Amino acid sequence: MPDKLGEYRRKRHFGTTTEPRGGEQSPPERSSARFVIQKHEAGTLHYDFRIEVDGVLKSWAIPKGPSLNPQDKRLAVPTEDHPLEYGDFEGIIPQGEYGAGTVLVWDTGSYQHLTEQQTSAAEALENGHINLWLDGDKLRGGYALTRMGKRTDSQWLLIKMKDAGADRRRNPLERQPRSVLSGNDLRGIAQHGQELR
Repeated sequence: MPDKLGEYRRKRHFGTTTEPRGGEQSPPERSSARFVIQKHEAGTLHYDFRIEVDGVLKSWAIPKGPSLNPQDKRLAVPTEDHPLEYGDFEGIIPQGEYGAGTVLVWDTGSYQHLTEQQTSAAEALENGHINLWLDGDKLRGGYALTRMGKRTDSQWLLIKMKDAGADRRRNPLERQPRSVLSGNDLRGIAQHGQELR
């Protein structure tokens, strides 16, 4: 069986970064799968969208972050699978490390794969399209994640579905910038990280 975290581990030096190595503990037992969105200031600000699938966090970088407006098509660039433990990671990735910068958990919660009766989440992603229902602190409702090409490294789009959670006027990225775990903003996490050194 291939090591799903091999690429993740090859890109990091765990003696330097405090990011979790992953796979060292059994996945927690939950009745539903988890999603997490991390705000990541690494050269440029972006948001990392991650969903739990088959024991790892499938991951995409979203330069503009998720939107509540169904008319917005948000670019989602696939990145390597991350360990489940990464869903709780906040802190500073040191200079010289992959993804150097500050990370906070902007939103997290459970998600439901809306067509799970027809296909698993892993199969849906393999086929290039999955419909998700997010139940987070900031984001609630349906989202479609669709690959724009046939290659596995093709870019994707994240689009809000038209439902009660859609709102063209509300911008939680600006109005709710803080971590749902610590209550800190990026500056607070960066300052706290410097104090620990």
